Amino acid sequence: MFGANRDVVASIDQLYYWQKTGSTTWTYKGAFDARKRFLAESTHLAVQTLPDAYRSDVETLWTYHDLQHPIRPVDLGIGLGSHDLGVATFTAQLFHEKVFPHIVFSGANAPTTIARFPRGEAVHYREHAVELGVPDRAILIETQATNTGQNIEFTRKLLAKEGIQIQSAVLISRPYQQRRVYATAKKLWPELEIICAARSLPLDEYIDSIGDVDRVINMLVGDTQRIAEYPKLGFAIPQDMPNAVHAAFERLVAAGFTSRLI
Repeated sequence: MFGANRDVVASIDQLYYWQKTGSTTWTYKGAFDARKRFLAESTHLAVQTLPDAYRSDVETLWTYHDLQHPIRPVDLGIGLGSHDLGVATFTAQLFHEKVFPHIVFSGANAPTTIARFPRGEAVHYREHAVELGVPDRAILIETQATNTGQNIEFTRKLLAKEGIQIQSAVLISRPYQQRRVYATAKKLWPELEIICAARSLPLDEYIDSIGDVDRVINMLVGDTQRIAEYPKLGFAIPQDMPNAVHAAFERLVAAGFTSRLI
């Protein structure tokens, strides 16, 4: 229902991303404030809202996955491919804020992204970042990864092939993916100094930006399960899961949010 309109919203992000404040000075403009105004003023866009019955549990999972790592300058930004073009937008923002001088976008396609990104997640991410003012020469793309572990492994191989050595990186992902990204990267690249980051959006605004409340809840539930299960499979380091988080997860599973369970 909302797929085509998400592309309209992405264009609005691009349109409002930069505001000229002088002959040579450009500053970051609230792209997602622009999106919010656009959605609020458009009568033809049906923005789904989070049902009150699930709000408390969804917020519990949302908060659990938000690591709130302090962002500081590092050697590289790594944008992990997904259905969320906001990952590329935020990566571009951090580049312009001089958090890192180079970017790798990693991602092929998944069933949830092939319709929106037919040329591959990394390719579309690079195009979007270039549209937002990132020089093409500052971006490498890794176009084969189909899961988070491959994002890390294949990016590492790409850097080795290019003769690039790094000691630190910001890994940019969907907000609810941060904890899984951290656990996966620490397993597969333990010597790398890792900062995980995502767009700092309230839950309701993020749901508006995606346009599909069921998808967001199902992805949150799926990522929470993976935090518990992936260490058993050797895919990630263990992470503590408070009882309140586990209980919220179980209630959402019982409510039928199971499409992203393994």
